[in-house]
Amino acid sequence: MLAEDLTRSLLDTLERPDLRCIAGPLSLTFDTSLPIPFLVRDTQVSLGPLAFARPDLAPTLLRHAIELARLRLDAPDIPPPLAGFAAARLAALFHRLDPRPDGTPAPAAPDLPWLTELATTEPPPPAALASLWTALAPLAGPCPTPLHQAEPPLDAAALFHTLRPLWPFLGPTESLMAEGGDERLTVDPRTGLNRYGCSHRPRPWAITFASSTASSLSERGFEGAESARRHASVALLRGQTPAKAQAAASFEARAALARFYGLAGADQVILAASGTDCELAALAVVASATARPVTSLLIAPDETGSGVPLAAHGRHFSSETACNRPVPRGDLIEGFPEQTLLIGVPLRAPDGTPRSSATVDAECARLTEDAVAAGRHVLLHQLDLSKTGLLSPSPALIAALRARFPGRIDIVVDACQARIAAARVAAMVRDGAMVMVTGSKFFTGPPFCGALLLPEATARRLATAPLPAGLAEYTHAAEWPPTATPLPQGANFSLALRWHAALAEMTALAAVPPARIRAILSGFRDLALHAIAAHPDLTPLDTPPLLRAPLAGEEGVEDGVETSWDEIPTIFSFLVADPVRPGAFLALDDSRRLHRWLNADLSRLVPDDPLAARLCHLGQPVPVPSPAGGDILGALRLCAGARLVSGEPSHEGLDASARLAREHEDARHALAKIGLILKNWTALLSADPVPHYAPLEPTPHTSGPQ
Repeated sequence: MLAEDLTRSLLDTLERPDLRCIAGPLSLTFDTSLPIPFLVRDTQVSLGPLAFARPDLAPTLLRHAIELARLRLDAPDIPPPLAGFAAARLAALFHRLDPRPDGTPAPAAPDLPWLTELATTEPPPPAALASLWTALAPLAGPCPTPLHQAEPPLDAAALFHTLRPLWPFLGPTESLMAEGGDERLTVDPRTGLNRYGCSHRPRPWAITFASSTASSLSERGFEGAESARRHASVALLRGQTPAKAQAAASFEARAALARFYGLAGADQVILAASGTDCELAALAVVASATARPVTSLLIAPDETGSGVPLAAHGRHFSSETACNRPVPRGDLIEGFPEQTLLIGVPLRAPDGTPRSSATVDAECARLTEDAVAAGRHVLLHQLDLSKTGLLSPSPALIAALRARFPGRIDIVVDACQARIAAARVAAMVRDGAMVMVTGSKFFTGPPFCGALLLPEATARRLATAPLPAGLAEYTHAAEWPPTATPLPQGANFSLALRWHAALAEMTALAAVPPARIRAILSGFRDLALHAIAAHPDLTPLDTPPLLRAPLAGEEGVEDGVETSWDEIPTIFSFLVADPVRPGAFLALDDSRRLHRWLNADLSRLVPDDPLAARLCHLGQPVPVPSPAGGDILGALRLCAGARLVSGEPSHEGLDASARLAREHEDARHALAKIGLILKNWTALLSADPVPHYAPLEPTPHTSGPQ
């Protein structure tokens, strides 16, 4: 390898966003005289000559050094062997996250034997630990404490017994966040992305307007999750049991959500792996507290998650739960009543146009009246918002039905898109509605982090109404108020980490004045509507206005001027012209192809246009009826998320005006790439390129993610 390639590889490593954002107070130097891979001294990390000889190992070496240095800074009381093996174990798993460009595993590293021996499901036996410690011990200088004394001889047997129960939890944040959900979180080693087309690592080079579906983490979100993982790791290494350390992370997330939404405390918050799991939790809360059979009125079942209708009926909605339990999809979950009746209320007419609010309200009122007359309890859903930005039924109808049928109706607001002011959510909960939210849509946290917010009276009801037994296959006690029974002890640590990532974004958004949020979202709305309408291949879908009551207080009006932001549309859906059939739109399957290709580097297939290399991630296509009948069409979505308001950390250095100008230009680039793909449709259809975590290298080299 040429010298300039070596230098570039090392510089690429130093600039990796997943490493740069977690280094914190550490500084990095190179020392070619070191006889070891690296050396940690207080806040300084020195990489030795191995990083030059094997630049493909440089990311692993740096990740190992960062973990070891931060452990010793955060908790100098942890015995060096315990900290040393915890850091090396994390590095061994991290090494496997960086496959070769063809998706094959990273090559073995004879210079670093622990990368193989510590990546196993159990810690090595005592004799092997003692042998490895001779290589690991020199990597850290003296422990940064004035009480440091000569280290006692290694007790390898005791170390083995200490490490064994901790071993499954000593992993990189990005791999831990990919657990505790379902197969959609699994990262494809060929692409570095999951089935949503996003990554648990920061991906600042990608144009991302996908917040109606899922987003890759920003550096801010990644550091939020990493901070929570480090905190739990320190607790584990100090002797706390895994169950307690993970439960603490879940409680902290629940408490932070309660503060964000102005609730009394964590007992009003249930964590759930997804919006669909929230749906199941809401039915469990209602069904356990009433002797009447439940009628669940679900709004726009075709515009919610695909498993939501099953969950709303108390049935297994996937073949595997977030607790990694195999279950028979579609079967009734143990303890949920068989008499539950699910009725869907569509938001669109057969031709795809939105039904009027009055029409939907009238249908909901009639169905509620019929259910109550039949001696049933009603669980009425309010959708706020659908995948294409629709809101229904109206708040006025909700209030009227509550007044007419006290004690016979529960309201659950599906606010999983989270495109709603926190003060408005707080008011809904105070008024007696349960509210489902996620951190993975508008807030741009990682996929699979949901929560159900409970009114205080509903939360108190849990103490006297045992939950369905089958719920234990989906959740743990740490995700619920302590009065909820019966649930298994423990926690979904991966879910807690994902929420800590989302909470970092929520905190950043909360620091922006409502008037500023309104101005930024209004500007993006104008840009999006104009850009879509001006594009010759795109046809926008009409979205009715969001009719919300004005908010009182500082989040609603300032100096007599409206400042609330959540009536401004932030999802802009559109159909795409079919390049093969003039006058037709892309059918759903072809829209899905387009969505994947937007997120791929096409420069090797379309080499003469720099736009081809841009990675563009939009909201996944939503099925929409064709106005002309026939094929189901796919509507793509250009979406504004919280990061548009609070700013991408990767945009640091740009003033507010320049940053927003760049965001608007990125949106235009994403739409322009659609036109480029349509012009090259036949060639791309033959090649069917896959999405990529990062742009392809113009010439192969081994450093960093491909």
